[in-house]
Amino acid sequence: MTDKTMVCSGGCHCGAVRFEATLSDGFDSIRRCTCSYCRMRGAVVAMAEMGGIRILQGEDALTTYRFHTGTAQHFFCSRCGIYTHHQRRSNTNLFAVNVACLDGVSPFDFAEVPVMDGVNHTNDTGQPTRRAGTLRFIPAD
Repeated sequence: MTDKTMVCSGGCHCGAVRFEATLSDGFDSIRRCTCSYCRMRGAVVAMAEMGGIRILQGEDALTTYRFHTGTAQHFFCSRCGIYTHHQRRSNTNLFAVNVACLDGVSPFDFAEVPVMDGVNHTNDTGQPTRRAGTLRFIPAD
């Protein structure tokens, strides 16, 4: 763990699922992705190492979705449909946590969010992970 490690509580929209996430480097790793699934889901995520997510309540309400290679495992509440986290494809020792599910955190808290190129995924191309751009939030006056 680094000195930026943060422990956050969170949950889904309906409250059936509650969890604790230990974010390995706080919010330094926030990102979005351009792959077909993430593009539709639209979540901003932060990273937690393997074992860094502890389900406190509602494990029976969590369901999963896998696509393409089946490596990444996306978890969401079977009752309200909210995506809470997923095991990453590019590094299966990491989980990406939906920051919107963390208590007191909003994706709009971040002025800039790096967007990673998931269309040309490193596991498909053999190339290093590429940044596709930056998503900016500018509050209205």
